[in-house]
Amino acid sequence: MKVKERKNPSRVTPSAVSAPSASMEKPNPWQVALQQMNAAVDLLGLDDGTRQTLATPRKCLTVAVPVRMDDDHVRVFIGHRVQHSTTRGPGKGGIRYHPDVTLDEVKALAMWMTWKCSVMGLPYGGAKGGITCDPQRMSSRELERLTRRYTSEILPIIGPEKDIPAPDVNTNPQTMAWLMDTYSVNKGYPVPGVVTGKPVQIGGSQGRNMATARGLMYTVLYALKHLGLPQTGLRVAIQGYGNAGYFAAKLLDDLGFKIIACSTSKGGILVDKGFAPDEVHEFYRKTGAVAGFKGADALTNEELLELPCDILLPCALEGQITQRNAARIKARIIGEGANGPTTPEADKILYENGKFVIPDILANAGGVTVSYFEWVQALQNYFWSERDVNLRLRDLMERAFEGVYDVHKKQKVDMRTAAYLVAVGRVAEAHKLRGLYP
Repeated sequence: MKVKERKNPSRVTPSAVSAPSASMEKPNPWQVALQQMNAAVDLLGLDDGTRQTLATPRKCLTVAVPVRMDDDHVRVFIGHRVQHSTTRGPGKGGIRYHPDVTLDEVKALAMWMTWKCSVMGLPYGGAKGGITCDPQRMSSRELERLTRRYTSEILPIIGPEKDIPAPDVNTNPQTMAWLMDTYSVNKGYPVPGVVTGKPVQIGGSQGRNMATARGLMYTVLYALKHLGLPQTGLRVAIQGYGNAGYFAAKLLDDLGFKIIACSTSKGGILVDKGFAPDEVHEFYRKTGAVAGFKGADALTNEELLELPCDILLPCALEGQITQRNAARIKARIIGEGANGPTTPEADKILYENGKFVIPDILANAGGVTVSYFEWVQALQNYFWSERDVNLRLRDLMERAFEGVYDVHKKQKVDMRTAAYLVAVGRVAEAHKLRGLYP
């Protein structure tokens, strides 16, 4: 891949695409996404028209979601669905329920999905959805009504050939089952291909539940191989103990790694000698937190990031590693199980300090890869074994990692820049090949 230099390239600034200024406490994810994209566009020497095309989401839908709560009063939530790109295929991306969901966040997540699908070589574009709500304060019945009404509002722009949702933060296979059912009832026939990450009993894929964590594990192992480090006995700290964090801990523990710390939004724990992931997960399932686990020292999410360890896996939310704390990161390898956990300013510091960052668009791409497998199985009405799914995932993760690592070595850039050069270059080439209509 030839990287070009450009003098004084025009920039797509956040203000040009209606993003508010970022706060000092938490960087605006849309600004971060644009900054990452601009850096790749500059290095690739792409023209300004392509830059504008890549920077502008194809479709942003914001909807009101009125829900009758259990006490019989009606509350209106705000939901979004963004399709950043459909150049390489249908939009693909999860739906999250969280109090901090904003349109800018969803736009950034949709853009990151475009690059993630591209770097993995999947025939998808990027999309994302979200509802501003606190699911922890809602009953299962309220969440079902929320999901079904939201689905009915975004129904015109989703579908197996248009845009395929999936689980994300605070959503799960049950959420996807409600979404699929609502869509299917409106269509008048079952449409299992409208979502991925749904239960196996209604067309989901074997292996999907652990796919993000398994893909993360594979990339960590590939990184260790290239860095000449042992693949057992290393100390691992994990920020976030949801689906990706817990299963990553379980998989790495099975391989002989020592899981010393984990956390949730309510705080974290440190067990210097290591802990059994299943025991902590059971405690989390019963109490809603990992803090308070017997025999563990308490620590904050911020403290966890700075622990002396070999491998750090940020598996929570975006904007966790910034220029304020990057210099205090001690881990040799950082595998981004979350989307956008590291800011561009922090990337520079980590690279200068010799840290090996496996970027989100590669590290956590196992989930969307097995979602692709699920979509293919649904369209064919033919389903694979879990072993087949895991082997296919391993092969695609290895191919993608080696491709990015090769650019990293040849161009002498960090792994994120290498991944963006691969991903943005592929999408730009697809735009060029398809042309502009009319």
